Amino acid sequence: MQSSPQSAKLSISPVIPLLIGMLAISFAPILVRASDAPVSVQGMYRMLFTFLLMLPFGAKQLRTVHTISRKDWLLLAAAGFFLALHFLLWMASLTYTSIASSTILLALEPVFVLIGAFFLFKDRPHRFAVIGMLVALVGAVSIGSGDIGLSQRAFFGDMLSFLGALAVAVNMLIAKQIMRRLSSYLYSLIVFGITAACFFVYNLITGIAMTGYSLKEWGVFLLLAVVPTVFGHMIFNWLLKYVKPATISMTVLAEPVGASLLGMLLFREMISGFQLIGGLFIIAGLVIYMRAEKQGAAADIGTEQPETAVDGEPLQA
Repeated sequence: MQSSPQSAKLSISPVIPLLIGMLAISFAPILVRASDAPVSVQGMYRMLFTFLLMLPFGAKQLRTVHTISRKDWLLLAAAGFFLALHFLLWMASLTYTSIASSTILLALEPVFVLIGAFFLFKDRPHRFAVIGMLVALVGAVSIGSGDIGLSQRAFFGDMLSFLGALAVAVNMLIAKQIMRRLSSYLYSLIVFGITAACFFVYNLITGIAMTGYSLKEWGVFLLLAVVPTVFGHMIFNWLLKYVKPATISMTVLAEPVGASLLGMLLFREMISGFQLIGGLFIIAGLVIYMRAEKQGAAADIGTEQPETAVDGEPLQA
């Protein structure tokens, strides 16, 4: 009998790795701000370094690459493209708007996944999930209206982050389909490689220099791969063996909170009233949404045959 996340035991409290992971993902926008390199170069090297760091740990799974169907390769290519688009839009948004606005709006990604799953796969959401979605969208409108009053530049940055959330939602919808047939490791490795290749092509076409950066910039590129990716998202994937998926899902709320606090400390970016109100609405909406999803999943377990569990989730910000 396969052990459930609750039956597996950790030698330490799961709170410790959870806190490490939440702090690590909060540094993603901080590191983007710390770099003077074009965001497409930052994204390319983040994905490339993550790909290289992952490569030695899945030799057995790499042997199964030849069994991937042509249809799944097309889906993997699409997932990599939309992940690259997500990073390009979201990282660019940090040039125009505040860290708080950018990361809070990015947290809308589960809402867009809900909408996409309804139209594409006819998934009928729980009514409280819909209520949570509407509450979160009210928060997004509050942030956008506040920033458009501040400047057109800030509002443009908000729109980039909003579109970045849409792009990663498409990536997630693709992942939910293909990860029924591929392990999370193999999916992530291939998609990260394709994402890096998309950035390479983009930089090549647009004439953006990919070499000649200072030692400080190379350090930031490496930190983007190690801190928010390895010590953030990969820790969360590992923790799925020991804690409930709903617990990991709630960490989507940690990034805007942690990043906003770090933005205040490091860049003196104070949170406006509109950002605070909008952020509270988005967080409240996501809490309602995730609780509804958890209740829906529990009901499904009681009425359907369980599918093979997939250990892990795709990378986001």
